[in-house]
Amino acid sequence: MSAPLELPDIVNRAFEVSRRAGYVSFCRNETGRLLAMLAATRDGTMAEFGTGCGVGTAWLRSGVRGEKARIVTAELNPKLAKAAAEIFVDDPQVDVLAADWSTLHDLGPFSLLFLDSGQADGDWGDGGSAGEVGVDAVADLVEDGGIVVLDDFTPCELWPPITYGRVDTLREQWLTDERFTAVEVMVASDASAIIATKR
Repeated sequence: MSAPLELPDIVNRAFEVSRRAGYVSFCRNETGRLLAMLAATRDGTMAEFGTGCGVGTAWLRSGVRGEKARIVTAELNPKLAKAAAEIFVDDPQVDVLAADWSTLHDLGPFSLLFLDSGQADGDWGDGGSAGEVGVDAVADLVEDGGIVVLDDFTPCELWPPITYGRVDTLREQWLTDERFTAVEVMVASDASAIIATKR
């Protein structure tokens, strides 16, 4: 394995904003590099549910090629959304919304959609439920051939997948849903992500 690459400038700015805001829950660099690579293959509109202070958005932006692609990201906490918006204030290709994730429904379909597995399972902190943000709801937000990336899984070699002593039904749904071709990818020894392409 080669030495880690330097972080893109925009990602460094996002980390600095996160530090100033005291926000420590953000996209890992390993996942970020995956997002940048996938964003480099996309045109159209990409989206992120749950911006935080913009680290995931910055990774997406670092991979964008050309002027046709656009990124829209929604963060429920207005303080965090304001902090993230600072990073992209002069960037016409990125829109940071201080809003619930459901406001993005009218902005799709998306060519790439990034969300963490806690959010996809309904743990949004705003009264959302798994039914509202699970695979059934998300499927209609992605264009044919579009990609969904879910991060923050713990690697598991068992089937069905077990997390914290119970079947991980979210992971099982994404890996078996016939509307998607999906794979789980280890991004680090203790972290994995699901990449799902809509058929």
